[in-house]
Order: sequence, then C-alpha cells, then structure tokens
Amino acid sequence: MLNKKLTVLDLLDLDLPGHDALELKCIAGRRGLPRAISVPDVNRPGLALSGFFDAFAYERVQLFGRGETAYLQKLHNENNNDNLRTLFSYKLPCCVFSTSREPTPEFLQYAEEACCPILQTSLYSTDFSGRLLRVFSNFFLPTKTIHGVLVEVYGVGILLTGRSGVGKSETALELVERGHRLVADDIVEVRCKNGNIITGQGANSLISHHMEIRGLGIINISKLYGVGAIRDQKEVQLVVRLEEWDSNKSYDRLGVDQQDMDILGVKVPAIDIPVRPGRNLPIIIEAAAMNERLKKMGYNSARDFNQNVLKWIENGEAQRAFSGNEDKY
Repeated sequence: MLNKKLTVLDLLDLDLPGHDALELKCIAGRRGLPRAISVPDVNRPGLALSGFFDAFAYERVQLFGRGETAYLQKLHNENNNDNLRTLFSYKLPCCVFSTSREPTPEFLQYAEEACCPILQTSLYSTDFSGRLLRVFSNFFLPTKTIHGVLVEVYGVGILLTGRSGVGKSETALELVERGHRLVADDIVEVRCKNGNIITGQGANSLISHHMEIRGLGIINISKLYGVGAIRDQKEVQLVVRLEEWDSNKSYDRLGVDQQDMDILGVKVPAIDIPVRPGRNLPIIIEAAAMNERLKKMGYNSARDFNQNVLKWIENGEAQRAFSGNEDKY
C-alpha cells in the first residue's frame, strides 16, 4: 500500500501542461470518484473480459483500448454479461477508455451499480499509459523538505544550507546577479528518482522564485532579473553548508577526503564553507561548482596535487630544495 493517497478525482483535477496532460473526463460512476488508487500502475483487462480472472490485477487503473472495446461490443451482441458482472464484483479504482471510445450500455450499467468511475481520454492507449505512469512516478516519489536555497551554478545544482541568518539568500542573490539561476529559496522540496537521483524544487510553485532578503523584504527574482534567472527544478549535485567561522575548528584545506550528505538514502557530495567578513562566497561557490564538474569528468584537483607532492618528495627535489635553503643561512 502507498503512503500517499491519490484518488480518481485527483487524476481528473490534475492541471498538467502540454505533453503531460491526461485529457480525462468522467462519463459514468461519479459516486466512485473518491476511490483511492492503491497500486500506481495500469492493467489491460483483456483476459478478464474473456473470463480468466486468475491473478487479475484489479487494484490497478483498468485501460480499455481498441481491442478491449471491440470485445465489449462482441459481448453486447451476444448478450453475454456474465464476465462483466464478475469484473465489477472486484473493487476497481476506475476504468479508462482511450481515443474517446464509448463503452456498451451494459458496461455503464454495471459500473454505475458498482460505483466505479468510468473515464474517457482522447489519447491513444500507449500515450495515455506513458503519461499516467509519469504522473504516478512523480506523485509517489520519496519526498522531504529541506531548509535552504537551491541554485544552478554553471549547470551544477547546488543546495545551500545553514542556520537562519548565515547568508544563504544573500549569497544566492549575488549568484543570480552574476548570471546563475535560482530554483527555490527557503523551503526546498527534494525527491528521489530511480533510487539514486535527488531533484529539488520549490515547495510551492507560486512563491518558490521569491526571495526574502533581510532589511529589503520579499523580492521576485523572475520579475527583477527575467525568466532566464530561474528554473523550476534541478538535480541536487552538491551541498554547500554555510557556517560561521569557528577558530577552534579545523577546516579541510586540501579537499582530498570526500564529504557526503545523506538525502533520502542518496549520498550527495558536500562541502563546509566558513563565513566571515571579507570572504567572497559567490566566487568560492562558483569555483566549487566548476571543481565538481571536473570531478564528474574524472579529474580531481586535490588528488592530483597530492600525487604531485609525493612525486616531488620521491624524486629528492624536496630534500635538495631544503638543503639549498639551509646553506644560505
């Protein structure tokens, strides 16, 4: 069973753009619209219509295409309704007829009696199945909200985290000013796709591209800097944890040891950046983004530096340099 609840009515109310639209309408069984969809998948009930109900996946959305509709017409012509009675004895979430095909009168009658919603779409069966499965995939993904700011810097999705007032929004604003893009400010909703990809977006699409700057108030990034300064969602590829400078803490100066942050079971690379007056955080974050891109391409600056130092020591150049300096004194 699913933790989230998606009803048939929710499917009808979805306002999806362009090639994601389901183009659904209800033609019968409206009393059953509050039914929940417990299994996010689609079933073609051809075998069930022929009388074979073993392992019948009745918990799924039942999709009727050209073949199923033709078989319904055959049952209608033969006045054979036994299989339909058995079909609707199961608690089906809903039935969908593709390419605006019409069910038979008997089918509608049994659906009304069973309070089973009958939907109709103008899409072809394959198109509708693909779109519906994408809806299921997006709706039932593992999700959580994180307090932070998500920006895209040189194509890298960077999640800025840290305590309130450390300067996350101000840093993100400077990055936008430098030509990068804002995804979400303050509340970031992250989702896990395919078990290994973390994507982030604003928790509320209406306010996700607004930013709160202390002393200035709420600003609309898309209005101030144009639509090129925002994007709706982005994969989280690096976490930057901003924290106030602590003189007693030892910060990583080489970057050889990789740090990670666990987000919904996925390890995302993370770095800690101390904040103090005089540090140019946007430039540091830009460098971190480019460095992360280099790592994805197979080059690690810290490891390369470490190997060069070891070669320098092994070749004896370090000892000669030290001895030479010693002679001068």
